[in-house]
Formats: sequence, structure tokens, C-alpha cells
Amino acid sequence: MHDPPRILAVDDTPENLEILRMRLEANGYEVATAADGEEGLAKARELTPDLILLDIMMPKLDGISVVRMLKHDQSLRSIPVILVTAKADTRDLVEGLDAGGDDYLTKPFEHRALLARVRSMLRQKALHDTVASQAKRLEDQAAQLSDWNRSLEQTVAEQVTELERMARLRRFLPEQVADLIVAAGNGDALLQSHRREVTVVFCDLRGFTAFAETAEPEEVMTVLAEYHSCLGEQIVRHEGTLERFVGDGIVVVFNDPLPCADHSERAVSMAAAMRDAIDGHSERWRKRDYLLGFGIGIARGHATIGRIGFDRRSDYAVIGTVSNHAARLCEAAKSRQILVSQRVLGAVESLVESVLVGDLTLKGFRRPMPAYEIVRWFGRPG
Repeated sequence: MHDPPRILAVDDTPENLEILRMRLEANGYEVATAADGEEGLAKARELTPDLILLDIMMPKLDGISVVRMLKHDQSLRSIPVILVTAKADTRDLVEGLDAGGDDYLTKPFEHRALLARVRSMLRQKALHDTVASQAKRLEDQAAQLSDWNRSLEQTVAEQVTELERMARLRRFLPEQVADLIVAAGNGDALLQSHRREVTVVFCDLRGFTAFAETAEPEEVMTVLAEYHSCLGEQIVRHEGTLERFVGDGIVVVFNDPLPCADHSERAVSMAAAMRDAIDGHSERWRKRDYLLGFGIGIARGHATIGRIGFDRRSDYAVIGTVSNHAARLCEAAKSRQILVSQRVLGAVESLVESVLVGDLTLKGFRRPMPAYEIVRWFGRPG
């Protein structure tokens, strides 16, 4: 609706147009006029009035033809039309109403009747405009909601893909490595071969080979599941990188891919916590007649680290003497014993109770290597 409402009066009699204009303008309406049907149709398209007062009998294009054309125009069909005729013949009125007219007046018309019909039609127009505006707003909201849904679906699909990718990575790679690959978007650079000083922890079960030879496969898998679950909690808690499983052996690396200055301290702290955690399982295993112990070896040194494998299957690996050193210390450890190298002890000596085991002849090393047992972990005060 315009403010004030805009009314178009169409009549081929100038006196009638002037009367309509004066009466309507006196009541606050904006009035435009047209002298025949063709001009009226053109002004309706130009001005989009809120109401049209349309004489039926006109030259060039009669009122009934104008109504039909208005109601067939999508942009004009909602404009109410009051038909004005000097005839009392109902056939003109019926034809005009059938063509799409909304109301009628018979000339000469009475002033109050004119205004009453004008107000009635303008109320209908205002209601129509309100409904149309609300429908348009709902349509816009529906379109916006559809866009949001598409965006949300795309986001969810991307997140699901990312989660699936993360799940696949975590099946084959240490959690920290998988997290960094996903965060970087491209793990190639991250997994390129590099050299770094690390602390390596190697642990396994004493007596597992003999146990696996005599126990049922289901028993073996149950023990391994309990064992891996128990140690896995400590690996995660101490933020170690699980490098690989070797049967009942587990290799954990500190200081790669996430650097940490206290990597030897974390490694020894984790080893002590693992030993305590396994004690509870060892008691239950003994009750099931499983003679299993637990030993740990820890070494510190430089290693070559990166991806090994082929295009369909690859692993994150730590290659170097330090890994062998930790594995050989683990082999030499007795049940519940944590053996560490000289360099590891040097990094944690003030935080532990330790004893010198002596120089051990370890497979793969040409000279005896000093080894120390970690009896107790104190940690840093506070």
C-alpha cells in the first residue's frame, strides 16, 4: 500500500473524473486519472495504484476488456477494481464481475456509497499486501533455511570425512602424528625423514612366548587386550607416541613428533606408572595360572624418524641405535625391573631412586653398556 493510498480513476467523461478526484482527494487519497481504457491500462502499469475506479463504457478499450487484461497481468492482478457504469442493465455488471471486477457503483453515485466502497476495497488491498509480504518473508526465510541446511549438510559431510580420515589414521599411526597430519592438511612434510634426539621405551611381557605356545588362542588374545588397554592409558596420560606393537612388545617414543624438553623424565615416569598398573593384572593372571612378568628398557639418543612402507600401507618409525638399545635393555630386565641407559639416568637422577646394575653385554653392541635400575620414581616436588 502507498501512503496515502493511491487511486486511479478511469472515465471518458472529464466531469466525472473531476468529481471523483475532488471527492477522493478531500478524504486524503492520492488520485491519478485516465481518459480511456488504453490510457488507464498504461497508467496502471506505470503507477501500480492501490485501487482502480473503472468506467465500463469507454472508447478504444472498454472497461471489461481492461479488467480482463489487468487480471491476466501477474503484477497487477491483486489491484482491486470497482466498476462504474451509468447503466442499470445487470448484464454489464455480471460480465464485468465475471471478468475479475471486485465491486461496482452505478452512476450517478452517492458520495457516502463511493467512500464506503473505496474504504472496503482498500482494506482488502491492505490485507492482501500484508499476506503477500508475509508470504514473501516466509519464502525468503525458507530459502535462507534451505541455504543453511545445504551449508550445514556440507559442513557435516566434511566433518564426517575428517573424522573418518582421523579414525583411519589413528588405526595405523600414533595419535599425535595423526592429529598433526589432520591439522596440517598434508602429512607429507610432517612424515619426511628427520633426525632428532628422543627417549625410547621398550616393554614386554616375561614368559609370553611360553604362555602363547600352551594357552588357547582366545586366552592369548584376552591377555593381550588387557595388557594393551592397561599400558595404553599410561601412554596417553604421559603424552607418549606409540610407535609400534611387536607381539607382546610395545615401543613408545618421547620428543617426536611433539617436542618436549623433559622427554626422559616423562618416559621414566610412564614406565614407573606402567609397572604399578601391571601389578594388578599380574595378580589376576597368576590366579588363572598364567606365569607372566613385565620388564622395561629405556634409552636416549639420536634417531632417524619418519614414514616407512609403501603406497598402500605405511608406518611411522624410529630407526637407529637408540631403539635397539632400549629393546636390549628390556630383554635384560627381570620381571618388574626398569633398566635405563647412562644418558637417561643423567636426565632423571635427582628424581628417582636408582641402583647400578653394571655393564651389560647387549646383543648388537660391541662393548658392554652400563645399565641402571629405577627402583622408585619421586618426580619433581610440588
